Amino acid sequence: MPDNKDAHASNSAYSSVSNIKKTTEAISPPWYYKLAIKLLKPIYRLVLWRRYRQAKKSDMPVADYKQEIDTRYGRRYPQPPAYSMTSIPSSSTPSALNGASIWCHAVSLGETNTIAPMLKVMLQQGARIWITNTTQTGFARTEQLFAEAIANQQMVHTFVPVDDKAIIEKFVNKAQPDLAMFVETELWANILAVLKQSAVPSVLVNARLSQKSFESYAKYASVSKSMMHNISMIIAQDADSAKRFRRLGADVVKIRRANSLKWSTGAAATTTAQSDLTSTAKIKALQAEFGANSEVFNRPIWVAGSTHEGEEKAVIEAHKQIIVQANLANAVLILVPRHPERFDAVAELLDQSALIYHRRSQQQLIEANTQVYLADTMGELTACYQLSDVALVGGSLVNIGGHNPIEAASFAKPIIMGPYTQSCHEVVAALNEVGALKVVNAVNSTQKDKASKISGNAGAMPNASLLDSVIQWLTYPEQAKQAGQQGQKLVATKSNAMQQQLQMIEDLLTATRMAEKAPDPKEDEVDLDHFKVRKRGEDEAL
Repeated sequence: MPDNKDAHASNSAYSSVSNIKKTTEAISPPWYYKLAIKLLKPIYRLVLWRRYRQAKKSDMPVADYKQEIDTRYGRRYPQPPAYSMTSIPSSSTPSALNGASIWCHAVSLGETNTIAPMLKVMLQQGARIWITNTTQTGFARTEQLFAEAIANQQMVHTFVPVDDKAIIEKFVNKAQPDLAMFVETELWANILAVLKQSAVPSVLVNARLSQKSFESYAKYASVSKSMMHNISMIIAQDADSAKRFRRLGADVVKIRRANSLKWSTGAAATTTAQSDLTSTAKIKALQAEFGANSEVFNRPIWVAGSTHEGEEKAVIEAHKQIIVQANLANAVLILVPRHPERFDAVAELLDQSALIYHRRSQQQLIEANTQVYLADTMGELTACYQLSDVALVGGSLVNIGGHNPIEAASFAKPIIMGPYTQSCHEVVAALNEVGALKVVNAVNSTQKDKASKISGNAGAMPNASLLDSVIQWLTYPEQAKQAGQQGQKLVATKSNAMQQQLQMIEDLLTATRMAEKAPDPKEDEVDLDHFKVRKRGEDEAL
């Protein structure tokens, strides 16, 4: 596997024009895959309708259903993103991204948050971006993060088209991308085939392939083979993923290795933290926004972020036991569910708990008597991390796979996660190794061995309960502070992940353009005058 200390060297295969020209033919997905897509298209529309109706019942922002169907099924698309003169980079060295049209697909909330810092840099360097999402939560997050770029038309935002060849061809003809990016594990066979046929390079950014996903792809070897042939580059975020992509059939020259982009999501926070004055001012501003007064924050606070069904109940029960401790009687839990459609269900759990709680969505603040603060709004988890002393990162006490702990680490918060961390196991292991993160038992502690096997975290086994871990760090704040600082230092050392992957993408874009300009020797006219017609016997005379 190439050494990523030198991004240019690791992309030597892509700096060769001849290498790109070797494989221009796409492999079409097998007939059964294309048939399945045709049969599932009308069923999927019913699924989208049900999802839309459910979203309408919640307080979350909901995209227009007609517009969603129009873009998913190729009926109508907006105009492609425009090139903005104000976005021309000031650097004297022109970027390969300047003026380039990029299609980026991020499935949902997590993928959108992960790729957002890179997309912002791309916009600054003059790229035009068409971004697509699959879920309503991912769509709402994109609208929030890129409101200005969407408003000035440097970015276009729609739902992803269904993986039907005719629909994808229509989308590609409209968007006219110079390069397509897919975040983490989102691969579709028809999409990759059409891109290959259209000579549009495709990149799987921050690629992750768990053992479970690998086994699923391996069951359909013909589909996987077509995708591994048609994709141009895979930037794996860990060695295990790189090996699994290779076993699926990806050529070695297509696979790259770089640190996870999740390390770069905390880069801004670690930079900010270097300025105590700036950091203190931000905290005070957040306290004024979330609290009735600054005094309500002079007590132990822990946050449970991105929680799922089953986790909220466990967290609430733990908090009830925490506040019976004499030294933690005034402790506050900030509870941040992952999905907006579950906000009301979590509020019902709090009603049943008899704890005093207030809701962010109802413009209520943290009061002197608040025991639990339900942060049932979108896009405020970062603020909640900053207000806390200890952070539990959800999706890990139950078998979801674990959400990104790096944002919490970047704010120097000691972290707690359950054993289900297969989505970020290398990050968890690294933070655990420096003492910044504790792995605790699952909601169902009898599943401890199973969870550890799933996560693959041999070096980060659960060794305590959620309750004991929270109590320890809230009781000994200096110890918690030191643990948080270790995590923040680790994030700072790995925060160049975005630059690594971005350089690989730029190199591929540059090499592709060179390949397009290079003449094909097969198409050169033969100069017959160059050859002399010899008579018999002349060879012997020479």
